[in-house]
Amino acid sequence: MKISDIVALNLWPDSKKTTTQKGISELEDLGYNLFYIGKNADLYTCPGVEPKVLLVRSDRCSVFDIPLNLLIDGKGVSQTTISNNGAEFAKEAGIRTAILSEKVDQTLNIAPRCQLMELCKPLEAEVNGDVVQFELIFRNYLTGSLFDAYQNNLDPYGLNLASGLKQWHKFETPIFTPTTKGVKDEPLNSQKIRELFPEIISSLEKLFKDFTAFAYERGIIVVDTKFEIFVNSKNEWVLGDEVLTPESSRFISKEDFDAQNYISMDKQILRDFGKEDNWKEKAKALKSGEKLDVVVPQVIKDKILSGYTTILNRLSK
Repeated sequence: MKISDIVALNLWPDSKKTTTQKGISELEDLGYNLFYIGKNADLYTCPGVEPKVLLVRSDRCSVFDIPLNLLIDGKGVSQTTISNNGAEFAKEAGIRTAILSEKVDQTLNIAPRCQLMELCKPLEAEVNGDVVQFELIFRNYLTGSLFDAYQNNLDPYGLNLASGLKQWHKFETPIFTPTTKGVKDEPLNSQKIRELFPEIISSLEKLFKDFTAFAYERGIIVVDTKFEIFVNSKNEWVLGDEVLTPESSRFISKEDFDAQNYISMDKQILRDFGKEDNWKEKAKALKSGEKLDVVVPQVIKDKILSGYTTILNRLSK
């Protein structure tokens, strides 16, 4: 399949620019052709006519949607394995994912970074007169941006939370805080999105509850997670490639959580460092296609990779 075939299927957005660069030679020699370079992963067309692509994760990093010149050795392999485990958990719960069971040749050096993906397009619908894409977020705790809004007496999701709640309040049942997906994620009314996608939201809510319990038994607190939904060529909804991973969720080890040390074992470590180093402001000067030049101490890199390793070890069945 060529990129022109993907475009003809209406499964590739015009907003994402393709590349003519050559990819990894051991893949290109087998008929996989690089066509898109993302912030953290690359996409290849696959030999044959099936509507699928090959996702190859790199060790590149990004935060705040800012591409960085930062590599963390081993991150891509760990993230791929965690993603495969999350997809398997979802599939066992009866939820389709874009990640296919089919694998590339496992003797390839690049194989541990690879996932064969069903070719899909983002779920879209009209909300308040605009056609939008979605990030479907479930939360177990009152923290982060939701707590900031709550402190300022704002209710962007229409949740009507009780007054007097403290940060890190645990909700009896997960709350749903959907947003648009774009340059700036805008909060959406929780009930309206439930009514728009009742079967999707109820399925994801159960998945999140079940995964929270599963992770807790293995010493991990799931603070929240973000699901991105896509539509395949059969018009079926499927979960995207980041299923219950550190890229889409906040995980805290139970021992840290019990000690009230609320540092996530994920990109939050890098976000916190980036906030201190004012990356958002520095990134305003970037031109299209440029990466932000950052210097990150090895101790920060080691903490992030250690967190990924802990997640992988504890959540592997």
